[in-house]
Amino acid sequence: MSENTILGLKLPTDPRWVDIAGISLEDILTDHAFCEQKAATTMISIIQRYSERAELVDKLAPVVTEEWGHFRMVLAELKKRGMQLGKQRKDDYVNALLEHEPKAGSQEDKLLHKLCICALIEARSCERFRLLSLHINDDKLKEFYHKFMVSEAGHYRLFLDLARYYFPEDRVKENWQWWLQTEKKIMAEMPPRADRIH
Repeated sequence: MSENTILGLKLPTDPRWVDIAGISLEDILTDHAFCEQKAATTMISIIQRYSERAELVDKLAPVVTEEWGHFRMVLAELKKRGMQLGKQRKDDYVNALLEHEPKAGSQEDKLLHKLCICALIEARSCERFRLLSLHINDDKLKEFYHKFMVSEAGHYRLFLDLARYYFPEDRVKENWQWWLQTEKKIMAEMPPRADRIH
């Protein structure tokens, strides 16, 4: 069973991505650092927006700390390699997902969409980190990215578990399948970038 099957992703990453990412380590580590930072701030934003939902707050509060810790880990890796944290670049992948987020609907609807989007980002990150852990031409980075792969897989499951906690299984399944198909179309139209995790 492939990693994509496990994660549900409908379109695998272009295999050329690892090769081009390995050529531009400073760029890819910089983008990774900012992905972790944005993940932490997104968790804070969700907690603020849905503070009355005790289960969500309890489950996501530790993730804030974990994601910020990941940001610091990537910073440390850059420093160890004599590299600099570059400028933050816009995340075309995440922005494309957010463009498809329905603007109408109840707060309930918006929460379900938000949880599915977060699960999808974590799933794609997990897939990318797995590719780096297996194929990047740097043994230390292989080990480095294996740890991130495991973490992202846990976060992916967490968001879908939260969705199932608050919504009926059939509704979650329908919404999740819609997002998987939407992500497939986005990925098909997005060329692999050497300086991006997504």
